[in-house]
Amino acid sequence: MKYAPIKNTLFVKNRAKFIERMQPKSIAVFNSNDIYPVGADSTLPFQQARDIFYLSGADQEETILLLFPDAIDPKHREVLFVRETNEHIAIWEGAKYTKEKATQVSGIQTIYWLSEFEKIFFDLMTEADTVYFNTNEHYRQAVETQTREDRFIQWCKEKFPAHRWAKSNPILQEIRGLKDKIEIDLIQKACDITNKGFRRILDFVKPGVWEFEIEAEYIHEFIKNRSDGFAYTPIIASGFNANVLHYIENNQQCKKGDMLLMDVGASYANYSSDMTRTIPVSGRFSNRQKEVYQAVLRVKNEATKMLVPGTMWAEYHKEVGKIMTSELLDLKLLDRADIKNEDKNWPAYKKYFMHGTSHHMGLDTHDYGALKTPMRANMVFTVEPGIYIPEENMGIRLEDDVVIQANGAPKNLMKNIPIEIEEIESLMNK
Repeated sequence: MKYAPIKNTLFVKNRAKFIERMQPKSIAVFNSNDIYPVGADSTLPFQQARDIFYLSGADQEETILLLFPDAIDPKHREVLFVRETNEHIAIWEGAKYTKEKATQVSGIQTIYWLSEFEKIFFDLMTEADTVYFNTNEHYRQAVETQTREDRFIQWCKEKFPAHRWAKSNPILQEIRGLKDKIEIDLIQKACDITNKGFRRILDFVKPGVWEFEIEAEYIHEFIKNRSDGFAYTPIIASGFNANVLHYIENNQQCKKGDMLLMDVGASYANYSSDMTRTIPVSGRFSNRQKEVYQAVLRVKNEATKMLVPGTMWAEYHKEVGKIMTSELLDLKLLDRADIKNEDKNWPAYKKYFMHGTSHHMGLDTHDYGALKTPMRANMVFTVEPGIYIPEENMGIRLEDDVVIQANGAPKNLMKNIPIEIEEIESLMNK
């Protein structure tokens, strides 16, 4: 791993939070992600399943975490199973976890080789009544492949049909949404790396550069600063491309007079950052570009003020919609008739601002976290309003990552990333 070691106290605390919410005489199991094939002998780079990382810090394939707080033998209350390494594996793939290293990373004292899992699991299931399965229930999930977790659930139900089943996800939604200080520091590190990338491209962008060249500048700066790489597929969208919300081709040339929307974030230690900035390719905003940009910035600033304990996610988005409606009226993009005749299920402002304003962020860019209960301190949210005007060949979105505070305004983890028009123009023309 490129990132510096994380204190295992984080994972010890995370496991304690999960265990506290488990039913009596229950076992919870968490599996690593698969390594996915591309073709021939090629595979995609391994990315650890976020839940097992959150609970153990284990960042290696073929790993299983087992939690059984009521195990008769205390050593089996937390168990980590890792792939047994040998000299051949070390030569061809590099060093894997030893048992000592697995303990050092996770804080778990009982480490077994993966080959011992079925025997030990069978023994522990004779003491347990309930098994927690870890299913993906994120509101945006769209999984079309069978995961290692899916295969385990299928195997377990066939082997142990008399047991009861429970879901890990409701617990994870609750506890992963509230960030520990160590987690916030890791997200801040990812944001700081993103800041370095953005400042690098401010000195690089000019008419004639290609979107993919800008993408290359970002990844150079990210990797140079020990990032895992992009937290998500980057959007580098110049001109009309900015009106395609998930534009990822990044294959067009940036033209004089166009705006350039960049939705880019570095990952650090599996923790995400999520930034959007929109800048003028020529280094100076036109008057109309300034008008629209300042409107988006005002909406972002007003929306940010609402991210306080007690705010309801759904109501928050309605309020942001009202603020955006006012700005669109001032920009002459909407008129009073549009508002009067709007469909309440798809308000008039949605013509120019069709996506949500905020989502949880952390180990996943669209992270787990409660959405139907009031916001709480130490939740991390994005704030990302935008105005998209295809007929003007322009789309502008601005996005920061903020931490809800117990008292006062949220903490902006991206406060050092340039966003004001004057600073952006100054840096692009220094």
